[in-house]
Order: sequence, then structure tokens, then C-alpha cells
Amino acid sequence: MTAWLTLASGLGLLLVLFLTGLPIFIAFLVINIAGVILVLGTAGFGLFANSIFETTNTAAFAAVPLFLLLGELLFRSGTIDHLFHSVDKLIGRVNGRQYFLCVSLSTIFGALSGSAMGVAAMMGRSLYPVMIAQGYDRRLSTGLILAGASLAPIIPPSVLVIIIATLADVSVAKLLIAGIIPGFVLAALFMSYALMRVALDTSLAPGRADVKSVSLSEKLLAVAHMAPFGIIIFCVMGLILLGIATPSESAATGVVGALITAACYGRLSWRMVVESIASAAFVTSMILVIIASANMFGQLLAFTGATREVVRAITSLDLHPYLLLLLMMLIPLVLCMFIDQVALLLIVVPIYQPLVGSLGFDPVWFWLMMLLNLTVGGITPPFGYTMFAFKGGAPDVPLADIFAASWPFVVLFVIGILLIAMFPPLATYLPSLI
Repeated sequence: MTAWLTLASGLGLLLVLFLTGLPIFIAFLVINIAGVILVLGTAGFGLFANSIFETTNTAAFAAVPLFLLLGELLFRSGTIDHLFHSVDKLIGRVNGRQYFLCVSLSTIFGALSGSAMGVAAMMGRSLYPVMIAQGYDRRLSTGLILAGASLAPIIPPSVLVIIIATLADVSVAKLLIAGIIPGFVLAALFMSYALMRVALDTSLAPGRADVKSVSLSEKLLAVAHMAPFGIIIFCVMGLILLGIATPSESAATGVVGALITAACYGRLSWRMVVESIASAAFVTSMILVIIASANMFGQLLAFTGATREVVRAITSLDLHPYLLLLLMMLIPLVLCMFIDQVALLLIVVPIYQPLVGSLGFDPVWFWLMMLLNLTVGGITPPFGYTMFAFKGGAPDVPLADIFAASWPFVVLFVIGILLIAMFPPLATYLPSLI
């Protein structure tokens, strides 16, 4: 009973602090300091300091600033514009072509940056006004941009994957690669949904009149113009799949690839590089402070016996493992409507990690589904950060319209999670090749 009271009190107070609007790391810091004093006394601050030191010196986290720097270099250099125009020429003359362009670009951007918020803001500034000007449906356009941007944390590179894998003690390389097939499955679901909507209601798209015919030579030129981006994709995903580099090493080569790409397009400058480094360093420092605080929170739960009690209680329910899996996925899906998904991730990992082993789940398969679950939180009203990033890029769109546009794609995400639950090889096949 004491363990359950400790768990309920800690989680309850933490949620209250989140709802007050405090920064995530401050909320964890308050809980940690109070917990150390109550559980261990002042002598426990040595453990507190040691926990922070060990977390921030974890080798796997070296990939975090590098992946962030990779995305910053691409967005700040403006090389993404060249990719935008090349993919636009390759889509062809199809009904609702801008919808297909939206999902295609989001998938490629996801393989280059890993930032859902960055992709949503950029697409809101660039693609959304073009789609509206050409007569595309506002709500469907908004929903596709939100859903497409949400592919970024799933398709490597992904900072969120590194955080999950490190906290859950799973291979970073395997969890990164595991997102490739599910990412493309989700992209196919989004495209199929758009195709179905346009087929049922032709007023949602202007038809084929919104684009001029593109010759074969122009398409070949567009493919050649995209070639430098292949360097980055190969440096990140290719080297990991071939077993040549670790995620941290591939992140470093990806940064080199981004510099080469910027140079190929004549966009490389010292100012751009310095600004990218400064921005990546700032975001990295925030991430590491949050993770260190959350890791200490997990250690306190384990020390009080709360984690052990949860595992014992759940495994003694004698429920089918897949029913327990459903409950474990349903809880964060609902809570993500009210709590930041990163904050929720840092709460559930210490609790769920021992359960995964005791229930016999494949850790890569389970944590990939958790990644999808948390990613959909970014487009789930009312606190989805991806939606607010899109709002920043397209300030004229009412927030109520953004919320309404997101719900069909939340459902598609849930369908994607169910597909992976029913067909685990979708998540485990590529990691098994490493």
C-alpha cells in the first residue's frame, strides 16, 4: 500500500505541476528534490548528483545534438526549397496532386530532419498557402500537413527515438531502423485517405488543371537536382543498415552530408553554420536537463518499491498479454490530449520498462508502438505541439479548424498502431537484419 501511495502521490503532484505551466524540467526537479529529502534525507543528494552526471554522459546521447544540428543546417540553409520544387515536378498530373506532394515531402523531410514541429511550421509557411490559392480544401490540407509532419519522429533520424531507446535500455540503432517501414505504411494510409476523399468529393481538389505538363527531361533534371539529399539519407540510414556506423557516427556523417548539400546549392556560409550550432546547442541542453531529471524520478520510484509493486500487481491480474498491451497503449493515448507527450514519455518509461520484459514483449516492437502513440499526441487536441507549430507557420488558420482537421488522422495513426500490433514484422524485420 505504501508503494502505491508513493506512486500515486508522485505522479499526481507531477501532473499538477505540468498543468500549472511550469517547464518540464522544473516540475521534475521539484519532485526529485522533495522525493530525495523524504525518502533518503540529505545524504541522498549524492545519489541525485551522480544520477545527473551518469545520464548526461551517456554515449548514446551524442547523437542528439548532431541530429538537431543536421535539421538546423537543412532548414537554415534553405536547401529544402530545392527539394520542394524537384518533388513537385515528379508528382505528375493527378487529381489532388498537392495532397500527394504534401505527404511525399513530409516523408522525405522526415528522413532528413526528424523534427515534426519544424516540418509543420515550414509546410504551413510554404505549401499551405499554395494549396489554398489553387483551390484545395482547407481542412484536408491542414490535416495532411499535420499528419505528414508527424512522420518526422518516426522515420530516422529521430531525437525522440534516441531518448526512448536510451531510457528503455533498447538498441538505439534497431529502434531507429524499426521506424522506416511503419513510417511508409502511415504515409500510404494518409495518401489513400486523401485519394478516397477526393474520389468521393471532387470539390476538395481542382483536378489536373493546377499543374502544367512536365517533360521527361525536366523530370530527369529534377531527380538529378535531388541527388545531394541522397547523400544525407545514405549517411544516416544507409550506414546504420549496412552495419558500418553506430547512430552517433551516422549522425556525425549526416551533418557532414548536410554541409556538402548546402555547398552544392551555394547556400553554405559561416553565419548559417554558427546560427545552426547555437540553436542545436540550446535545444540539446534543454533535452538533457529534462532527461536527467526524469531519470532520477524513475530511480526514486524504483528505490521506494513503487515500480516493483506495479509490475507485481499487473502481472498478477492474469489477463491476456494483448489486453494488457491495449491498456498500456490506451493510457498514454488519452493522457496525451492533456499532457505534453515528451513529459508523458519520461513518466511512463520507468513504469513500463520492467513490464515489457515480464510480459514477454519484443522491446523494439513495443517501444516503436509507444513512439507512434506519443507522436500522435503532437496532433491530438488540445495540447499538440505540432498543431501549434503549424499555427505559427499559418497564423490565419483558426485553432478550432486545426483541431477539427487533426481528428481523422489521429484515427489513421491508431489504425497504424493496430497494424503493427497485429503484424510485428512491420517493426522487427529491418532491425533483425542489423
